[in-house]
Amino acid sequence: MSEHIQLSIALCRIGFYTCLQKLCCKAPPSPRPEYDVVCIGLSGAGKTSLLSRLCNEISDGTVPTAGAETIKKYWSRYYQGSQGVVFVLNSAASDEEMEVSRFELLSAMQHPQLCTLPFLILANNQDSPAARSVSEIQKYLELQPLARGKRWILAGSTTNNMEAVKESFSQLIRLLEEKEVLPSRI
Repeated sequence: MSEHIQLSIALCRIGFYTCLQKLCCKAPPSPRPEYDVVCIGLSGAGKTSLLSRLCNEISDGTVPTAGAETIKKYWSRYYQGSQGVVFVLNSAASDEEMEVSRFELLSAMQHPQLCTLPFLILANNQDSPAARSVSEIQKYLELQPLARGKRWILAGSTTNNMEAVKESFSQLIRLLEEKEVLPSRI
């Protein structure tokens, strides 16, 4: 594998509404539940750019995470308390980088602290001419057998279409809320 391929991680806390308030409602809005979601993927996949745009932050001059390989041994500290995983990959990456992404996704899905969590897999850079389609990536990553029994979503993304990214996060929220409801169903 190439030495220039580095792994990086970002931790984000995402707060979302679980239900919409009626427009005429005079009561204060219900508190937003917060979820701890860990965001992982290879360097250059676009994690910081997507999260910055999602939070309406200026992403000009975004600098990739440096020294990501050296901090990998500390990743499990970031995993603790996570309720969901966002895995970002570059859909226009080389075959070698896609193979590394596949390996890292498999590792994350099997990690004891993450294996029961819902995954949002974002195939980023879908606007690139070299991008693989979402269905090609699903087949390439072997997601059907790899993620059997797990809760996951695979969606295309680009910083030029944040509405699609927001919809993907909304789907992740629905998976997170399902987990919260499950214990009361028993």
